[in-house]
Amino acid sequence: MTLNDHVRVVSDTAMAIAIQDLTFYHGTNTAPSLSNISLRLPPGSRTILVGANGAGKSTLLQLLAGKRLIKNAHVRINDRDVFWDSPPGVSFLGTEWAMNPVVRGDIVVSAFFDSVGGYRHKERRDKLLDILDIDLDWHMHAISDGERRRVQLCMGLMAPWQVLLLDEVTVDLDVLVRNELLIFLRDDSLARGATILYATHIYDGLTDSLSPTHVVHMRLGSFFTEPTPWPFNNTSLYHTALQWLKEDRDHRLELEKRGRKARGARRDGVTTHSETFYKKYDYAH
Repeated sequence: MTLNDHVRVVSDTAMAIAIQDLTFYHGTNTAPSLSNISLRLPPGSRTILVGANGAGKSTLLQLLAGKRLIKNAHVRINDRDVFWDSPPGVSFLGTEWAMNPVVRGDIVVSAFFDSVGGYRHKERRDKLLDILDIDLDWHMHAISDGERRRVQLCMGLMAPWQVLLLDEVTVDLDVLVRNELLIFLRDDSLARGATILYATHIYDGLTDSLSPTHVVHMRLGSFFTEPTPWPFNNTSLYHTALQWLKEDRDHRLELEKRGRKARGARRDGVTTHSETFYKKYDYAH
């Protein structure tokens, strides 16, 4: 039985996240990036999005964060439209932040936190500074990607959130900091009934630290397995995800045999125009 089956009779006002019949196109004359997505997550749930690269996880999180206009679909957080009626208490943290040239300037970390109102959340800010092991005298332009990621996480988490949307933001963290951060998020969710939706490809230790309540399997822009209470089998989340991703690849390869555009090496023996051109100027031999 899926989570949707458990809560189908409950109104959307009781749902932290409610999506109905969402189909989304990135452009005209293209295949949909998301197809017929429906999702209902109650407050306090901690849900892991599992799927291959390109399955639609980031797009789904960006839409929930109100970053793109959605037409003809019901997408709400705490019973408010995510685009037209931006719900408060929603924090979205994605990987693109650390590449922004603004946050790579020569600004001291302590001044950076003050500029975004860190003094309003001193207790939570200081707790996160300790967990993330941040030096307030760092200069943003002179630190590593992992250290810059820690600054982003502290900035995005220091204000109490009701719905947290995470898109691969722990990828730069060392295993110790990642583990302690996920424990903090779990405890925060339990204490305040706050909701987490987390897309990641790192499953080691995740069930012990974050203690997810549900998992979702996305395949080619759709939910292949809807939100399902975790644990639901006798294997680890890592091995469950590994099996799902293998099945996804096999499914895609079968579609390629039927005419879908294939990935990987081209074995048709046809020489491309670019290869012919560059061979003329190849002086390596």
